[in-house]
This record gives sequence, structure tokens and C-alpha cells, in this order.
Amino acid sequence: MPLGFQVPDHQVAGHQACDGMVGPLVDDSGHFYKPLQNDERGSAEVAFYTSFSSNNKIPNHIRRFFPLFHGTQLIEASDGSGLHPHLVLQDVVSSYHNPSIMDIKIGSRTWYPEASDEYIQKCFKKDRESTSLALGFRISGLQVHGSKESGFWKPDKKLIKNFTAKDVRLVLRKFVSSNTSADSGVDPDCFFASTVYGGSAGILAQLLELKAWFEDQTIFHLYSCSVLMIYDKDSVSKGRSSGAEVKLVDFAHVVEGKGIIDHNFLGGLCSLIKFISEI
Repeated sequence: MPLGFQVPDHQVAGHQACDGMVGPLVDDSGHFYKPLQNDERGSAEVAFYTSFSSNNKIPNHIRRFFPLFHGTQLIEASDGSGLHPHLVLQDVVSSYHNPSIMDIKIGSRTWYPEASDEYIQKCFKKDRESTSLALGFRISGLQVHGSKESGFWKPDKKLIKNFTAKDVRLVLRKFVSSNTSADSGVDPDCFFASTVYGGSAGILAQLLELKAWFEDQTIFHLYSCSVLMIYDKDSVSKGRSSGAEVKLVDFAHVVEGKGIIDHNFLGGLCSLIKFISEI
């Protein structure tokens, strides 16, 4: 491991730095280092962040939903293979002690228009076999803090991959419950729902704020982008603020909007809002 860097403790989806694989790193300064992919995806993500950061048409209240961009940097790759360019981003969970996190990939279609036929077929297979096509979103990963004794509930990726619409409803309930466990026979109590999902600063209010922008913005089309939902269960269980936050991440497949509303992303966002509203 490069000196001064660590593997992120709270990464729940995406490529991870383990078993000799190149993955993201974090430092003690609140920065998240995402290795650039060697194909066009790496340059596309840099181009998005550069364009987004300098675009004066992005309202300030919307910028808070995107990680801060600190440019790119050559650092030693996590697998020790040598220097590799990394995106330097805000580590959006660095201020949390034991964050509960859910990564939700938005859109019924995750492939972008200029993709190769092979890539389209690969994405379409995933979209069809998951809840993406049916619901307009799918859960990519999550962890829910239980207690000091029980630690985190973090379902296996293979299990998450096979989630049905019924499973998604259950997991969105478990995410804000005090009795979260791997036991499928336990009915989630949704004890923290009104504080985490509800309220003027809750996740639902933030998603509605994003929805209002996506009903109007025609600058970008965000394919295969994720919504991160984060909160601190320890804090809210002690009667303090939940620190509930929504962030958008993963912009390797963003294309120009060309004056057209991003109905794929907007539709998935509306579907997620509906599921959370019902809770």
C-alpha cells in the first residue's frame, strides 16, 4: 500500500483495492483517489468533472450533490504496480464515524448511446436480470451500521445482484431500522425513517431537490451513475442529527444533453422517490 494512503473502509460498490486488484484509496485529508480507467472511460470522467466544475449554469444548491473535484494526480497504484493517474475527489464519508451507506445505480438503461454492441449487450443483460429495467434503478451495494457489538450488515454482492422489487422494498426499510439484521424473518421497524428519509433536510427532500433540477437540466445525460445515500445511525439514535446526505457518483458514461431532458435518469430518480415515499 502506498505510504500515507489506505483502502476505503466504507466502499460498498465498484472496483475495490483487494486481491491484487487496482482500486480507490483515501488519505487522512478527506480525499478519495479513484484510479483512472485506461480506456475512454477514464478520460470521459475527467472531462465531466472538469466541465461540471467550470460550468456557471450549475446552481450552487445542486453542486452540493456532487463530490468536490481536486484534479488528477499520479500516485502509486494500490496493487504496487507503479505510478497511475487518479481522480482526486472529496471523500464523501470521511466526516462519518460509522456511516450507513447505500449505492443505487439510476436508470432503466445503463449503457450510453456511443457504446459498442458488445458493451450494450453486457449492460442490457445486467439491466434485465436486475431491477434496473423493471424499476428504473438497482441497488449496487450497501452497509447498515447495527451496533458496536454487531458491526455492519453488509449483504454479499451475489445476493444484491439477485434482488427483486420485493427485496428492494425490504432493504430500503432495513436501511432505516433499529433492528437491522441478516435474518430475513425479522420485520424491519423503520424506526429512523421519519428522521433519515423525512424532514426538511432528509434524504427524500434532497432527492426531490435533485428531481426538480433534472426536470429542467439538459446539459448532461448521466448513464450508469449512482445515488449514494448516507447517514449516521449512532448519531440519530442519540437524538442528534442523522447527517443524512445524498451524493451522485460515477460519471464515466456521461454524454452531452444537447438540449434534451435526461428522461432515463429522471425516470429512475422518480421511481426511487416513490419507493422511499411509501416508507
